[in-house]
Formats: sequence, C-alpha cells, structure tokens
Amino acid sequence: MSRVERAAGRGTARTAQSSGPGGGPRPAGSPQHELVRLVTRLVVAQTALAAAIGLPYSRRHLPSILITLMLVAALWGLALVVRSGTHAAWIFAIGFETAFILFGLFRFFTSRYLGGTLLAILALGTLFHPAVARVFTTQPGRARQGFGETGVADGAEGALEGGAAS
Repeated sequence: MSRVERAAGRGTARTAQSSGPGGGPRPAGSPQHELVRLVTRLVVAQTALAAAIGLPYSRRHLPSILITLMLVAALWGLALVVRSGTHAAWIFAIGFETAFILFGLFRFFTSRYLGGTLLAILALGTLFHPAVARVFTTQPGRARQGFGETGVADGAEGALEGGAAS
C-alpha cells in the first residue's frame, strides 16, 4: 500500500487488524504489538536452536542432555513471559539472556560449544533497542495519575465522609 492510499484512509484488512479500538494505533506494550511478537519469535527460535544443536552435540552424555533440556524448558518459559509485554518481562528477559550468554561463552571456552549463544546475543541486542524498550515500558490500561487526580484511597475517604453523591 502506498503512502497516498494510507493518507486517503484506504487501508486493507491488515491495517484494520493492526489498529486498536477506535481505529487508532494499538497501545504500546500490548501482547499483539509487532515488537513484542518479534522478541517472542526470537526467543522461540533460540529455544529451537538450543535444542537442535544441544541434543546431538551431547553425544549421549547424560549431564549434557539434562542441562540442554533444562535450558530449553527455561527458554520456553521465557518465551511465555515475554509474550506478556510488561516491563517486568523485559527486565527478566534481559537478565536471562545475559545469563544465557555468559553460560554459552563459558561452554564455548571449555568445550568449544556455541549452540544458541549467537542468537542470544541477537535477542539481547533487540531487547536493548530503544523502540523495543519503549514498547515494554509502557503498559496499556495503566494510565498514570497526575498530582491533581484522586486515587482509590482518596475516593474511599470521600465516600466515608459523606462526599459521595446519592
């Protein structure tokens, strides 16, 4: 679709799907946001790559197989956490990917095994991108209160003092 068609409001079904309620853009941080889906797909690809490389490399060595399976389970859990698109998921993903890179580098220096470490570096770089960080730090449905707005506690105090309208 060209810029002229977008400016004229002639969109396809795909542009209608990518918009939020009321025709505007989706709020950042929603699970359907493109950047959240990108990071989720990277982590899923990292999971598949770690399993595809780690299991044949282990050469029937039981501790290596168990470590690889635990790593795959942890990466699968990380993919589920990242799907939420919350700030806590972003922080958790950064910490986990950093630990995975350090573990991968340790295994590379000790046994010349690199399986999945390069994709972890790519995923961590993607998480640090400013646009991705912005998506994970803004959460939909949680409007920030200003100083002049009443909070839940202030509203409850007014209701007990007879300030509620009947």
